[in-house]
Amino acid sequence: MYAALLTPQGRFLYDFFLYRQSRPEEKLDRNGSVEILADVDGLVLDELLATLKKYRLRSKVDIENVAEDFYCWQRYGRGLSEKTPSVEEPVAASVGWRGGDDCSGNSASHGNDVGWQWFKDPRLDCLGFRGIFPSGTTPPLDESDEETDEEKYLLWRLEKGVAEGSTEIPKGEAIPLEYNFAGLNAISFDKGCYVGQEPIARTHYRGVIRKRLLPLKFLDNNGKEVERKVTAGSQVINTASGKKTGSVTTAFGFCGMGVLRLEEAFKGSDSLTILGQEDIKVEAIRAAWWPSEWFRDQQHTAVA
Repeated sequence: MYAALLTPQGRFLYDFFLYRQSRPEEKLDRNGSVEILADVDGLVLDELLATLKKYRLRSKVDIENVAEDFYCWQRYGRGLSEKTPSVEEPVAASVGWRGGDDCSGNSASHGNDVGWQWFKDPRLDCLGFRGIFPSGTTPPLDESDEETDEEKYLLWRLEKGVAEGSTEIPKGEAIPLEYNFAGLNAISFDKGCYVGQEPIARTHYRGVIRKRLLPLKFLDNNGKEVERKVTAGSQVINTASGKKTGSVTTAFGFCGMGVLRLEEAFKGSDSLTILGQEDIKVEAIRAAWWPSEWFRDQQHTAVA
């Protein structure tokens, strides 16, 4: 499960993944217990722990920091999700970056007898699989898998327009609907009361989101990709209208993400630039995974 904690005003605080490892022998009753593991942003680990303990009240719940005992892994790649039957969720099939099936790997990917396994990323199919595994161990992999660094995974997310963690989602400021949390299965509109529910529900049922997080590319006047010239926090303007369109939230190489006003972002393909760096053009991209109703939201905004 992918989820978030909000302020009473409906602003973002923390996001995290929750896992319950499957143990066939486990039987629960009224006196039983459930162990939940949370995959969180390490930069805010201590304050998140303090927040969770505050909400514990008198409940018989133990909350511990086990960061040294586990590692979080992401398994992704082109064609990975498309070649993995959904019926195998939450266990990952043995399909690596380069494709191809491996029966031994497929068996191994089901995890071991204590339940360590891959889970389908609950946000989007194109993000592949995610899992928590004991420190010092290698997760079950297919022979075609290649271990890589976090920068390549960041580029993969930038291409999809998916932010995660407080570095990319401003704590206490970000509005979850503008960061597309509804499309990432992080918000339930059927759930009962939770902190920040009222402003989230009110905005959702009004049906119009005027700003959204978008994938961005940074180009020069000739359309060539520009490396490392834009930083997070840079302001984006529409030179055709003279209006401020939004701001860059994440930048890496020639790619980035930004929260932009949809009406301005897609008004003219060559009219977006960085304030103070007018020689750098900004290309705003509609993510391929966006639901069709978000395009209707944009049309309604343009008419309003």
